[in-house]
Amino acid sequence: METLKFEDLNLSKEVTKAVADLGFEEATPIQSQAIPFLLEGRDLIGQAQTGTGKTAAFGIPVIEKMDAASKHTQAIVLCPTRELAIQVAEGFSDLLKYKKGIKVLPVYGGQSIERQLMTLRKGVQIIIATPGRLMDHLDRKTIKFDNVHTVVLDEADEMLNMGFRDDIESILKQVPKERQTIFFSATMPKAILELSKKYLTKPEHVKVVHKELTVPNVEQFYYEIKPNMKLEVLTRLIDVNNPTLSLVFCNTKRTVDGLVAHLKARGYSGEALHGDLKQSQRDRVMDKFRAGKLDLLVATDVAARGIDVDDIDAVFNYDMPQDEEYYVHRIGRTARAGRNGQSHTFVVGKEFHKIKDIERYTKTKIVRKDAPSSEDVATLRTSSFLDEIKKAIGDGSDLKKYDTYIEKLVAEDFTTYEIAGALVKMLLKSTEVEKNDLPAIKEYDSSSDGRRDRKGGDRKRGRDRDRGDRGDRRERSYGNEKSYGNSERSYGKEKSYGSEKSYGGEKSYGGEKSYGGDKSYGKDRSYGKDRDRSFGKDKRKGDFKKSGSNANMVRLFVNVGKKSKVGAGDILGAIAGESGISGSQIGAIDMYDKFTFVEVDKKVADTVVESMHNNTIKGNKVAIDFAKDRE
Repeated sequence: METLKFEDLNLSKEVTKAVADLGFEEATPIQSQAIPFLLEGRDLIGQAQTGTGKTAAFGIPVIEKMDAASKHTQAIVLCPTRELAIQVAEGFSDLLKYKKGIKVLPVYGGQSIERQLMTLRKGVQIIIATPGRLMDHLDRKTIKFDNVHTVVLDEADEMLNMGFRDDIESILKQVPKERQTIFFSATMPKAILELSKKYLTKPEHVKVVHKELTVPNVEQFYYEIKPNMKLEVLTRLIDVNNPTLSLVFCNTKRTVDGLVAHLKARGYSGEALHGDLKQSQRDRVMDKFRAGKLDLLVATDVAARGIDVDDIDAVFNYDMPQDEEYYVHRIGRTARAGRNGQSHTFVVGKEFHKIKDIERYTKTKIVRKDAPSSEDVATLRTSSFLDEIKKAIGDGSDLKKYDTYIEKLVAEDFTTYEIAGALVKMLLKSTEVEKNDLPAIKEYDSSSDGRRDRKGGDRKRGRDRDRGDRGDRRERSYGNEKSYGNSERSYGKEKSYGSEKSYGGEKSYGGEKSYGGDKSYGKDRSYGKDRDRSFGKDKRKGDFKKSGSNANMVRLFVNVGKKSKVGAGDILGAIAGESGISGSQIGAIDMYDKFTFVEVDKKVADTVVESMHNNTIKGNKVAIDFAKDRE
């Protein structure tokens, strides 16, 4: 089936605008098939894998049916795990950006039910829930189904595998019969078909069949990096591999434009290609790319579909593709016409699992590599420079006109070796690479995020009757309440979603960052002069001096200490992660009850102080400045 543009789906202007803000121009295959049926109010069974855009496939129609004037619960979305419930709630929140008065609440075990009750009393139209915790609320009569008109089962097969069938049937029996029922499932086992016959009315069946494709002549690599390292790693890979033509993929138009601006600032010739370009602009960009006048073409998936260039050497997945098929389409832009090519994919955090999904889908191995070091880049640049010298000597250039300059220096008793060495040094200095290397990223441990194998681990079959956690396996070790709405976005003790985003304690997205908790601190950074007022008893214990343990180090003052429940590792991770410096440039960390001294390399001290501005460490507002000798 041909995919549709969102503007062709007759959506409300608020949802259309929210989708545009996310940078998406064209609906995925499952969205193109499902949304028109669901907007008509029909029951539906959708067969689609994770990563196909199925959340928006049911989320958009659900949102379009909401009555913001009514504070009653109108839609229920069931998910097998806490993790998926949160992910789906985030997806709804993004789509609700311009829809005022509609609230979304994820409800799952392992969190305070009292906090959920507080939010429910205020009125929540859309509830994203795990079956066990939703049953708790139904037993307590704290969630009522009187006004529910839509029920969605997301990953229905997984919920059945986890033993939730009894809960699911109990929930479906309590929802009004006059409703829209939607099943999404990666597989269609017999149990799903039995449930659909029992609880769905003349459902439409839509299915996205993955064509298992691969590109045999492409060497495929991935790099586990931090988000703020992407630009640096991209430029290093370009420098080391020196591709003639490269294609860089981003997921949104905004990222494309931002990346092109940064690349140009670093001296790379790159242009953007996305849906906002007029045809004349697109033609101009493509003509330059085909003629080899551009190093890089930075594009979105949709805009790149019309590219037909045979000699692209490398594809860079700056953002992880949203779908396995997108990955295949991306890397298929290289290694054409019998040529060989390379693909380089940047992996951030838990995106590691997507790499494994892509490997299964393409039946190929994607090799993990470390990002090039500054020494690698320097060696390459030096080698290229020497090749240029050889070329200048051998191409018959008239070098004799420079003899007078050499003779003047020789007359002053400098040898020709000394003169040549000085010239090489001066010229190479202009291409020197900063030797502040990237922080090392350990290979991702898939067990660290609480995931388990589908056949075992923490998942128990059947219903757990403990009222603290009614069968919501894999939910016990996670944080507190999260609620999502249009007013305020914060993750943490009381978490609501809207125009501002927060993760952790209160991490607001909008320029402010955080480690572990609240990511914001005021603009006051006057901890040098007035520090004595806040030191208390620690003041007498601290080793107050501005110099480090050796001449190359400088001592910084940080206004958090042991009583802030912060460890040396937290401080080290925050500084290295935000400033992008290596651990070798961080020296001794001396912690006291209310403050800490950190030694850093003098060369990067200003960078550290600046980059830690507007940050927090484990929820503590941070002020960091150069330490001063105690008077």
